[in-house]
Amino acid sequence: MTNSAALSAREATVLGIIETARRRRAKFRDPTITMSHGAGGRATQSLIEGLLAPAFANATLDAMADAGALVTGGVELALSTDAFVVSPLQFPGGSIGSLAVHGTINDLAMVGARPLALTLSMILEEGLGADVLGAEVTAIAEAARGADVSVIAGDTKVVERGRADGMYLTTTGVGLRDPRARLSPASLVPGDRILLSGTIGEHGTAIMLARNAFELNAEISSDSCSLWPAVDALLEGVGPSLRCLRDATRGGVASVLNELARSSGVAMVVREADVPVRDAVAGAAEILGIDPLYMANEGKMVVFVAPEVAAEALAALRAVPGCEQAVEIGEVRREPPGMVLLHTSFGGRRVLDQLVGDPLPRIC
Repeated sequence: MTNSAALSAREATVLGIIETARRRRAKFRDPTITMSHGAGGRATQSLIEGLLAPAFANATLDAMADAGALVTGGVELALSTDAFVVSPLQFPGGSIGSLAVHGTINDLAMVGARPLALTLSMILEEGLGADVLGAEVTAIAEAARGADVSVIAGDTKVVERGRADGMYLTTTGVGLRDPRARLSPASLVPGDRILLSGTIGEHGTAIMLARNAFELNAEISSDSCSLWPAVDALLEGVGPSLRCLRDATRGGVASVLNELARSSGVAMVVREADVPVRDAVAGAAEILGIDPLYMANEGKMVVFVAPEVAAEALAALRAVPGCEQAVEIGEVRREPPGMVLLHTSFGGRRVLDQLVGDPLPRIC
């Protein structure tokens, strides 16, 4: 047996072991909640699939989409809710207020719904400066106007000093499902192309810079923004050939790919050299010992399209401000099902596994 054949056989054995483990439904057995349960990786999966999903089981929730479907009077709506506990409250390129708006409307956009309105719940800590509160209210209002949505209801609570780290926000969004969109992980088939709407890792890096976690001689701002214009352009450009969308927030691009590969039963192959990462972000990731593919984003999405329209989809994305650096980074394969493989920049290949631990806590 040649060395290459032996390597292939060994690789097949290893992948088979991982595939078997992946097929098992995640169980929640942890004695306490840790920061890893909020990181979007393996611990989050066990919490959701092992505890939350079984308790609230229904057809809508079982889809594990970014927003739930709601049909009333023949009108298709999407509903999503999110909580924001980012620390610090302000960071380069945004703040908890603008992040709360963008994060919620992007969840609606990922299921092909045009955002319509938001509700806002504010938990304020005793001693919070009135100027800080005023700045965040302004940030929320400006972000909502910029996304053409209204804040139509809300609630405010105040807790004792030391109980809320200044401010926590919860937003719920409602959107109108676009008739051009029929997005689902179940629609992924071998041959589909994987696109990325731009450079990755800016949000996570900006948060760490705001925390003075390290010194970097470069300006990095969060990519927090509304993704609906990009989704609208894709729906107009390639319509039914648009298979599925996910915004790469907690756990980054790697976590999104693993989640979709596992839920749809397909394999994915990503070319590391084609993933766009700014030099400053790559430097920060090296300092922190983090792979940029696991770093959080708040204005980037992973796009799956039929192969014959990949060029048209890229053109549609690149015409949208903020998505000029959109690229194709890989494709959907049949084997090994439920897994993501990375062709490294050095010519090798490895499993791009789920995130373990929480390298960047409190980033959203």
